[in-house]
Amino acid sequence: MNKIIVPIDFSEYSEYALEAAALLAKRHNAEILALHMLNLDRDSLTASETEQNEKMGFYYKLAKERFEEFLQKDYLNDIEITPMVKHFRVFSEVSEVAENHSVDLIIMGSHGASGLSEIFVGSNTEKVVRYSKTPVLVIKQKPEVLDFNTVIFATNFDEENISAYIKARQLFDKFGSKVHLLHVNVPGQNFRSSTELEQRAANFLQKADGNLNRINHIDYVADYSVENGILNFAALVGADLIAMPTHGRKGLAHFFSGSISEDVANHSKLPVMTFRIDK
Repeated sequence: MNKIIVPIDFSEYSEYALEAAALLAKRHNAEILALHMLNLDRDSLTASETEQNEKMGFYYKLAKERFEEFLQKDYLNDIEITPMVKHFRVFSEVSEVAENHSVDLIIMGSHGASGLSEIFVGSNTEKVVRYSKTPVLVIKQKPEVLDFNTVIFATNFDEENISAYIKARQLFDKFGSKVHLLHVNVPGQNFRSSTELEQRAANFLQKADGNLNRINHIDYVADYSVENGILNFAALVGADLIAMPTHGRKGLAHFFSGSISEDVANHSKLPVMTFRIDK
């Protein structure tokens, strides 16, 4: 891992993300790109060129000053940090910066507290996830440690998930993580028998890996919703991270269709990492 992007809005949640990035950067000798978007209003787009330049100059100077103060953290000592400022809050820009700088990971903070779906749906994090071809790690609380020893990769073993799975496998192999490939069987028309699940999983691994070496890394659980199943299994195995594929078009909203029990999900504090499905 060589480069990590952290979008910064100077909130405590972006500081959680920055601290998480620092932990990974020190471990992998990586550079951190601290990215701030000025979020100029629409009037700036219709103002005269002189007015635009004056306004941009003012906000750029202000952001630069806040950056200097915000980045004065002891945990950032001995880490290469590059502050970057963009003029408008266009979430595709995060993905563009990641691609232009060959970034390995985007880390974002989120205040979502009502479960996995609420971390993303309708949030700035969801917008970044939709556009990003780079994996996105979402942090919900101050990280004391960031060891991804036990990881859950949630999948339904559809072939379209293969590209996301390969990205995840390559990254977690570098981390030395133990990865559980988890399928949640829920009531309704998508319910499958054990035989069907085993065959789908075997076909998935054969196409993704060219072998069945990871067949023993697969787990199946039955629950009332995908979210319940993921969180209950995460608690059972003591997971450090939940990973999952996502569609650029739909984001993660499609992943949590059906009944979601907020009582189960409410206190989940695990980090979540998303991997874009290639079209």
